[in-house]
Amino acid sequence: MSPSTIQEFGYENQQIHPRLNCFKHHSKKAEQTFAQEIASSLNNSSKFISPKFFYNDKGSQLFEKICDLPEYYLTRTEIKILKQIQDDLGTFLTDNMRLVELGSGSSVKTRLILDIFDKIQDKIEYFPIDISDILKDGCQDLLSDYENLHVTGIIDTYHGGLEFIKHFDENPNLIIFLGSSFGNFTPHDGINFLKKINSAMKESDFFLIGLDLVKEKQVLENAYDDSKGITAKFNLNVLSRINDELDADFELKNFSHHAVFNESKQRIEMYLKSKSQQKISIQKSNLEIELQEDELIHTEHSHKYTIPQIEKMFDETGFEINRIWQDEKRHYALVLCSKN
Repeated sequence: MSPSTIQEFGYENQQIHPRLNCFKHHSKKAEQTFAQEIASSLNNSSKFISPKFFYNDKGSQLFEKICDLPEYYLTRTEIKILKQIQDDLGTFLTDNMRLVELGSGSSVKTRLILDIFDKIQDKIEYFPIDISDILKDGCQDLLSDYENLHVTGIIDTYHGGLEFIKHFDENPNLIIFLGSSFGNFTPHDGINFLKKINSAMKESDFFLIGLDLVKEKQVLENAYDDSKGITAKFNLNVLSRINDELDADFELKNFSHHAVFNESKQRIEMYLKSKSQQKISIQKSNLEIELQEDELIHTEHSHKYTIPQIEKMFDETGFEINRIWQDEKRHYALVLCSKN
């Protein structure tokens, strides 16, 4: 992509390290602020808080602890599958293919994929896409550990970053979206997201996605309501963040964590439940709300899938499934697709 084309797409190129460039998008469209989004979402009859607000520093630390819990099978199961399929996945890669990750990863999972590239390439190209500047810091350890790694960070939304990738050059990509994050989409938004990915892909590209599968209700509910109460702290922390950043007066002791598997919608639903009737003031959102006893604030949902549903979903969005890998308990799946 030429410098003029980069400017035309609205990006500025920043060199952070001899092997790390970042393209940051300067959108003229104003993003809603934290205060504005909270004012909107908590002013509904069905109150909700977007799960993207979980991840301040404390929230991110708590999520790392969740990933180590015995009940939370998702992360360790995905890692186990990735370790088992390295040779098989490697057969789909070429010596000029780059790794594109939706989200900025320096985790074990990203490294397992990079290890496959390292076996077949003298120079590895990694393109993480993330809305946050945090990818600049997250990639530093990777650069230290992989001397042949060259990183091009794209600081933009997934949609914007995928358009950037589509027009960057003709080299093939392995696009990865791990961690079962796809389950946080509504079914309608998920279908549109897959169509967007498909439209950004070349015929030579592959897409690898992690999807959590339908399983016993108790296994699912335990994963989102662990015996040590770490998930409860993680959920309640979003209220602490609103208190700290928006001058609110939520009393955390007046709320409880509530997680349930909605069998008809095939999704785990997480809520904060009000223990009593109470009034809350959120000064920077210019909002006062009243909560009834047992009233719920929806904070997250995570859809689970069956293999036939996965096959139908990808067929409807223009993909051909090349491989589906599962763990021995059939709890989780990694799906590799190409354009149909």
